[in-house]
Order: sequence, then structure tokens, then C-alpha cells
Amino acid sequence: MRALISVSDKTGIVELAQELSNLGVEIISTGGTYKKLSESGIKTIDISTITGFPECLDGRVKTLHPAVHAGLLAMRSNPSHMKQLSDLNIDTIDIVIVNLYPFKETILKEGVSRAEAVENIDIGGPTMLRSAAKNYQDVTVIVDPKDYDKVLTELKTEGAVSLDTKFYLMQKVFMHTASYDAMIAEYLRKEREDYDLPEKLTLTYEKVQDMRYGENPHQKAAFYREIGKRKGSIVDGVQLNGKDLSFNNINDTNGALELLKEFTEPTVVACKHGNPCGVGSGENIVEAWDKAFEADKVSIYGGIVVLNREVTLSLAEKIKAVFLEVLVAPSYEKAALELLQTKKNLRILELKDIEIPQSEAAYDIKKVNGGVIVQTIDSKLLVEGDLKVVTERIPTDKEMDDLRFAWKVVKHVKSNGIAIAKDRQTVGIGPGQVNRVWATKQAIDHAGELINADATKGAVLASDAFFPFDDCVEAAHQAGITAIIQPGGSIRDEDSIKKCNEYGIAMVFTGMRHFKH
Repeated sequence: MRALISVSDKTGIVELAQELSNLGVEIISTGGTYKKLSESGIKTIDISTITGFPECLDGRVKTLHPAVHAGLLAMRSNPSHMKQLSDLNIDTIDIVIVNLYPFKETILKEGVSRAEAVENIDIGGPTMLRSAAKNYQDVTVIVDPKDYDKVLTELKTEGAVSLDTKFYLMQKVFMHTASYDAMIAEYLRKEREDYDLPEKLTLTYEKVQDMRYGENPHQKAAFYREIGKRKGSIVDGVQLNGKDLSFNNINDTNGALELLKEFTEPTVVACKHGNPCGVGSGENIVEAWDKAFEADKVSIYGGIVVLNREVTLSLAEKIKAVFLEVLVAPSYEKAALELLQTKKNLRILELKDIEIPQSEAAYDIKKVNGGVIVQTIDSKLLVEGDLKVVTERIPTDKEMDDLRFAWKVVKHVKSNGIAIAKDRQTVGIGPGQVNRVWATKQAIDHAGELINADATKGAVLASDAFFPFDDCVEAAHQAGITAIIQPGGSIRDEDSIKKCNEYGIAMVFTGMRHFKH
């Protein structure tokens, strides 16, 4: 029995090779692996002895040879294959232990050049893996050091590796090489700054953790992360307290973070079931908390809170009084963290680069039965030159400030979405209704029930898409709302404009909608 060993990750390889040698397995090796095994006192045959051809081109060519691949691909049960090996004086190779050039580790290094990244694209390794895996009935192929013990145990106890284990290892190889190639393709796309949607979509993710369940207890779930340099995303958060994040925790927290990234001033976002329930901006983070909390004291219970400034002790004392599932901030004062950690079930995350937005090259992907729908992320808020006051009355500076605030919020409210704001605080949010006037009335009712009867007096309203009728303006007027921001574009825009002029409401068109389904 012969084994070919060629690994970049040399974890446990000396011990494995020694165990194989003790079992009478002949070891063949290449380059740095050959050197390491030889220096460790393990009898090893250099690959050049097998191929009769020296490694060349700085090691780029060493295993791409018929003496290697014929020894891997020959089917032992096929007499014609075995006769050809005999005629060519080629021996079979029964075990392949290969892991690939560290492409991922290379591209994650600061300042790495494209030339260095390309040089770390493995050619011979994937080829050997695929040859061995294709002939899995006869060849045991190991790509993951975690499988060393499994193979050794079977060799020691049964004298051979079972067909079931070989099939498992085959599957693992093709998952590994597919991920490796997808990672290279994605790196090259970003190098070219290619934001077009490709003809073939190849993506790869690494598992961060298994979860107890998904959205519901009967669903399986796991959390995966993109491979590459990422800052400001939940996968980069450091958990400082509480149980593991659940599927719903991660989904809701991600939505809250995307809304938070719209703001540079001290801001707090409270989120529940993927929708903001309270958003506040202030001169400091404590003022922002007070606004977000007062916006909806009911829905924040058991919710997600994210903020873009350090958590101080005075803020921590306020937060501690509220039951939350998840808290995310860029940093925590030592005393503040110690106080919050007394709440054992509060999941506390530190996310240092919380303000960094997603790359415009990122995909937004939704699974549908039989496929996926893919779009670029909604990275824009509005185009300043497209803002257009369409009413007789122009918004005051204060109204314009609140309109911009409300527009940031409604962008992240599920459609049909309405956000009502005053003094850089949400006072009413109407998410996910099947018609826009219901969303408007829900947001108005929310403000009256959860804040006070006058909460909407002098407030502004933002709508994620155009008004199909003037009924939303009518409802806004009845609530005392004085300014509206919406995309415009309805064939009935003039009806809404006339109604605004009748009531003295200022209306601004953005020319850009923000559906969020």
C-alpha cells in the first residue's frame, strides 16, 4: 500500500505519516512535506523518484504526471487498467493526503498583491484530489486533518478503510475543491471591480456555528460567513456575554445594523422581528437611547438594540432595566460591561467597525423554490440633486432634518412601509401592510397609543414608495403631520400634491424608492 502526502497545513502530518509507516504503508511526498517528514526520521520517497522527472518552475510542476494520475485513476477491478499499469511499470497509489495552497490565508493578509494571490492558486493539489476522489472505491483521499484519526482507526482495526468512509471522504473533497475555486472566482471578481451579475453564480461560505434550530424549532440551521476581508458585519462581532446567537437573533440584528449604518451622529436602533420599533439620534448616546426607548416602550421588550457609540455606565444602567435579547456596540466602558454582564441571558456583542457599510459589490440573495433571486444591495439613500419640493410650501430646515431622518428609517422598514418622525426620533412605524393607507394609519395609531395623543402633531412622514391615492395625505393631515417625503412616480401624484397644498403640508419627492420585502 502506498500513500502520497503533500500538504500546506502540516497539522498532525508527522504523526499520521509515522502511524502509516508503522502499518507498512510506503510514503511518497513532495517539496516542503517531503523535507519535514524526512527530517522527522520517516522514510519517505521523493515524488521525482516516482515520476522520473524533477520538480520544476519553482515547484509549479511536480505531481502533474501520468505516473501519479494513472496510479490514482486505475480501477483495480478492471483487468485492462491493471495490465496497462504493469506494461507502463506504474504502481498504484492507495491513499492521498493533500490540502491546498493557502489561498484564503493569502488574500486575507493586509497589503497582499494580486501576483501573490495568484501564485497561491493550487493546480496540482486539486487535480490529485479529484483523481483520487473519482476513484474512491480504490483510493482513500483525505483533505481535512480532522479525518486523520478516523482513517487510522479503520486501518488499525479492520485493515482497510470502509467503502462508506471512502464515499464520505470523496464528498468532502469535491465540496472542498468547489469552495476553493469559488473563493478564487469571487476574489477575481472583486479585483476587477466587476459588479455585474454573472452567468454562473459560484459562492462559498464557511460555517461559523451550528444552531439549536432555525426560525422555528422543527427547522435545522447553521450560521455561515463569507470568505474575505469584512468589517462592520455581525460575523465580526465579539460576543462578551450570553448564550449563542439564534437564527432569529442574527437575522434581526443584521437588519438593525444595516439601518444604524445610515447614521453618523449618536444613534440607537431598537428592532423587533426584522423591523425597527424605535430609532433615536441625539447629541450624545444617552439622549439617543432615551428617544429610541420612548418611541416604543412595548415592542423593545425582548428586542435587539444596536448603537454607534461606546456604552457608558450611565447608559448601561438604563439598558439593564429593560429585557433585551441582543445588544451591539462598538465598545463598552469597563464598569458598564461588568454591570450588563450581570444579566446572564443578555447577548452582548462588541463590533468595533460598526459604522462601516457593506461593499457595493455585495449580493442580496433570496432563496426561492428551485433557485435563487439575486440583486445588488440597496446601498443608496437618495441622490441629492433629485430631491424636489413639489408643493407650494417648502419644508422648514427642521422639517427637512426630520424628513432625512425618517427617510433613513423607512428604507429599512418592510414594505408597505411608513415612518413618522419628530425631533430625530421615530414616533410611529407602520411596516409590512398590504396597502399603504393601512401602514399610514397603523403608524399614526402607534404614535397615539405608545407615546401620546399629540405625538404626530408637527411630525413628518416618510413612505418607502409612492402614494397611489391621496388617502395617505388625508390621514397625515388628520394626525397633524406637516411634511412628507416619498419617491413620487404615481400617475396620481397630482392628487396627493393638491391635497398637500389644500392642507399646507410640504411634500418632497426623492425619485428613488426603497421596497424591502
